[in-house]
Amino acid sequence: MFQDRAAAGRRLGEHLRARLEGADSRVLGIPRGGVLVAAPVAAALGAPLDVLVPRKIGAPGQAELAIGAVALAGDEEIVVLDPVAVEQLGVLRSYVAAEVRRQRQEIERRLAAYREGAPTLGLQGRTVVLVDDGIATGLTARAAVQAALRLGARAVILAAPVAPPEVVRELRREGLQVEVLETPSPFLAVGQFYAEFGPVEDDEVRVALAACRPS
Repeated sequence: MFQDRAAAGRRLGEHLRARLEGADSRVLGIPRGGVLVAAPVAAALGAPLDVLVPRKIGAPGQAELAIGAVALAGDEEIVVLDPVAVEQLGVLRSYVAAEVRRQRQEIERRLAAYREGAPTLGLQGRTVVLVDDGIATGLTARAAVQAALRLGARAVILAAPVAPPEVVRELRREGLQVEVLETPSPFLAVGQFYAEFGPVEDDEVRVALAACRPS
């Protein structure tokens, strides 16, 4: 469906430009892969680019099974949990608290590594376009949207090239603004809709951010 993240970002940028013409927007990429999609989106919108780093909270003994997510709004922790998964798996509060602490450390590490001392973009009163390379469960997206709003964004648009139709419907029912190019079904994983979907390293994120930084 998409050749790679850059091509997906160009398509997404064209889609968003038609909807946001004249808006004073800020683009935030969700690392790592989302930043490579967000860079051409920022270019299409003529908007500055920064990162917002949510982190998945994995189930005990099943790190890839998401039971929640955490993001930071300044020093404040924004925690979103899947109550059904938490109850079904019998996840203890102490486990969640420990995972939040661990993921917070990783968020802070990534922010320092990616920004390289550059100032954080001010979001107060702005329209924020929050970009990922795809939405699977929507947990990290929810945490990121809440963090952006807590940081003062006037409105947050969650944008991605691809997402499951049922997740998009649920996010919209919750009142989120969602812009997605494709909603295929069945949906097994984000990577199945890209011809090239290799791992993204921290250095690639730094390069993308530096290229979009105001001179």
